[in-house]
Amino acid sequence: AAQCGLEDKLTAVFQALGAELIRAHPVDRKKGHGFIDSQRMGLDVFHGIPREAPVVVAEAVWQYSYFVTGGIRTHSGPILTVANFDGTWPGLVGMLNLNACLVKMGKLFTTLWSVDFEDGFFRHALKQWLATGTFAHDTDHVSTVVLSSLPPADLELGRTVGAELKQRKAIMGVFDEGCMGMYNAFFDDELLNPVGIYKERLSQSALLAEMRRVTDQEAFEAFEWLRAKGMTFRFGRDSATELTVDQTLAQLRMYIAAVRMAHAFSCDCIGIQYQQGLKDMCPASDLAEGLMNDRVRTPVRHAEPGEELFPGDRKTVG
Repeated sequence: AAQCGLEDKLTAVFQALGAELIRAHPVDRKKGHGFIDSQRMGLDVFHGIPREAPVVVAEAVWQYSYFVTGGIRTHSGPILTVANFDGTWPGLVGMLNLNACLVKMGKLFTTLWSVDFEDGFFRHALKQWLATGTFAHDTDHVSTVVLSSLPPADLELGRTVGAELKQRKAIMGVFDEGCMGMYNAFFDDELLNPVGIYKERLSQSALLAEMRRVTDQEAFEAFEWLRAKGMTFRFGRDSATELTVDQTLAQLRMYIAAVRMAHAFSCDCIGIQYQQGLKDMCPASDLAEGLMNDRVRTPVRHAEPGEELFPGDRKTVG
């Protein structure tokens, strides 16, 4: 419904400005939607679009950018990305994700967004894009950082940390960074390595396997530790719509497993970047990652010797 509403409003605005907006692919009645739902479909859709034609990519919901980046990469006509400004469905987030992909690949494009597509700014910008194939946003609010203007203590800290990273080097553990095809989110080694950061590419399936090694007692002890520190849980019984105890214990297994894997691979930091490989197997990693980002967190011990892992990075509170 959100996507249909967006397309209807855009079509009306284009008509008011004397232009016709043509849908590049039909709605699939069997599937019940009109989305480009695979990379292959995206390539085929762009194959049917004249190479020089202006193209509008309209987003009212979250999307997988790589479904369309292949076709956009070889398209030579003007590109406009458009999204609604509505918190119900993250269309704007999807558009920004696509924009970042296009920036990374060096593809020129114009981007616009609006609440209802009736405001003067949107119509003015769209009119200019229709006439010239581009529109430049005002960037006067953006300024270059002047290092001499920073607080001396902060500047010195930054230089010290930077020098230490280059000399000692650090390992960043990442679980399947490519699992959602987010081209913009691949931090290339050519950019990371010069500043002293190296990746340990870890598998989400390995994380699931490590979760199975976490005992019920270990997960429950972590749960009780959080409750003792004042964390409040509002549980329900419907796992599809409410948080349950079992889901929470599963997230704590993930937390313990991830910390143990960080130790096993000597990682200085670790993160579960996306969860395409986990979403069908376990609850989301929000609690696990939240704990790893907080110095006040439940202790994790090695599965065999039993010593606490990363004790210096954890802040003990009463």
